[in-house]
Amino acid sequence: MTGRLFAEGADRSGDGADRSGDDADGADLNWAGNYRFTAPRLVEPQSVAELAAVIRQPGPVRALGTRHSFNDIADTSGTLISTAGLPAGVEIDADARLATVGAGMRYGIAARALQEHGWALHNMGSLPHISIGGAVATGTHGSGNTNGTLSSAVHAIEYVDHRGELVVADRSHPDFGALVVAAGAFGVTTRLTLDIQPSYLVQQDAWDGIAWADFLADPDALLGSGYSVSVLTHWGVPELEHVWGKTRLSEEEAAVGLSPERSLLGGIREPAGVVLEPNLTERGIPGPWNERLPHFRLETVPSRGEELQTEYFVRRSDAAAALSAVRELAAVIDPLLALSEFRTVAADEQWLSGAHGRDTLAIHFTWLPDDAGVRAVLPLIERALEPFGARPHWGKLHLFDADRIAAVVPRLADARAVYERLDPESRFANAHLRRLGIR
Repeated sequence: MTGRLFAEGADRSGDGADRSGDDADGADLNWAGNYRFTAPRLVEPQSVAELAAVIRQPGPVRALGTRHSFNDIADTSGTLISTAGLPAGVEIDADARLATVGAGMRYGIAARALQEHGWALHNMGSLPHISIGGAVATGTHGSGNTNGTLSSAVHAIEYVDHRGELVVADRSHPDFGALVVAAGAFGVTTRLTLDIQPSYLVQQDAWDGIAWADFLADPDALLGSGYSVSVLTHWGVPELEHVWGKTRLSEEEAAVGLSPERSLLGGIREPAGVVLEPNLTERGIPGPWNERLPHFRLETVPSRGEELQTEYFVRRSDAAAALSAVRELAAVIDPLLALSEFRTVAADEQWLSGAHGRDTLAIHFTWLPDDAGVRAVLPLIERALEPFGARPHWGKLHLFDADRIAAVVPRLADARAVYERLDPESRFANAHLRRLGIR
């Protein structure tokens, strides 16, 4: 099996080979190294025809992207199918403002191609290294009060079903709300058609000196102050440690630049030219959207690498109360924490999206690699967030079961009925989806 899939082309064998039995050190781990896949077989088809042939063989199957998940959501007792070798490329329909991309492509690669042709996506996640299909299927998001999740840009989805047949469904399809954010529950996505818009410029800046108390008094004043805003901090400190604001600029605004005295809640803006960690995107200088909206550079190892991640979604209107409730646990959270991040997401219509039906605050935890310690504190966090109907990110560590998922995901039963109909033999089901009641 292939290990981390972030180096350009590192996840392609070039021959669609069956790699079962490859036991190189760490090769069967997820991106963070905290989960070891148990699937006895991994294949990497190089065409849709090869993919269909694999699916027509008996037994369970699951799609595998860039392995940026922290639980067993992508595992199977049968065959793992890497989407990395499937046809990539970006096909642009300028008149319709749509782009069709390979599901196995990384966001950063597709975004670079769009930018080269004068087009853009509405948003990106903090890591451009993740596969488009995997990010969409798990409800991954960017940031911004008016920006929907990455899945909200999906206009159509192409997938291979349990019969090995190619199917295309767009927004007019009655099942569409269940198909986009589906955690791989019904088929293997091969291509996605995304809404695009003309390219735009963004400036990313950092502020400090903002007190927790001032932030909690009016979270929207800070989180809504830019096109995309991220708060990154520990919980027990008196001031937020980092605030990154990403401002969308016109050509004229970019030529002048943001005024140096611009501030957020009395915070102090970092001056331009500050030396950054080499894996972070540039701050203080306008640049193309695809080089500013992500936090990390495509050509570098993102984030810490060896880490665990957890994320919960609550109503944006509950931001102050929910954050205050978690902050009561600072003494047990902070010793295990690398950093927490708070971002907003606009409501969408995807049935299993964390932002389904409500404007959302995403509360993210990047943990130090202490699995036992993290699992011990998660029940405390989940109990604190229970009054706010918190939903977990599908691809990250959480302790929800089927009953608790059903209580906070109103269309779970509707989505499950679609998956059971589209996959009557449960070929794409696995232990994780059954544990959560998705299958």
